[in-house]
Amino acid sequence: MNERISKTELIALPPIPAKRYFTIGEVSELCGVKPHVLRYWEQEFSQLKPVKRRGNRRYYQHHEVLLIRRIRELLYEQGFTISGARNKLDSRGASHGIADELPVLPAMPAVPQEAPLDRVWIRNELIAILNLLK
Repeated sequence: MNERISKTELIALPPIPAKRYFTIGEVSELCGVKPHVLRYWEQEFSQLKPVKRRGNRRYYQHHEVLLIRRIRELLYEQGFTISGARNKLDSRGASHGIADELPVLPAMPAVPQEAPLDRVWIRNELIAILNLLK
């Protein structure tokens, strides 16, 4: 079999340090992508919005560095196109909300009329919390 290994697959990415903000140069090194590519990806992927401060300098947060690594994986290692990677990330974000990760709870039995007030109140509060999570 003729297996082709690309240059990007051979690069082991360094661990992400525990910092609040990263400059574009730091992100470039952490993700194995050149700075001009990062600036281009900001235009193509709506999820990627680094904070811009003095002099229009970009500062990326930890979750954005993880997103860039995911984009890099989709484009360089899995062979997606820009639009394909965008669609993959959009569908992943929509289908992986907090409510989707919670276990499905069985339907609560009807509360009998003679139930104490605090039990009814607790049930109503739980229902309100579940509705907030949806």
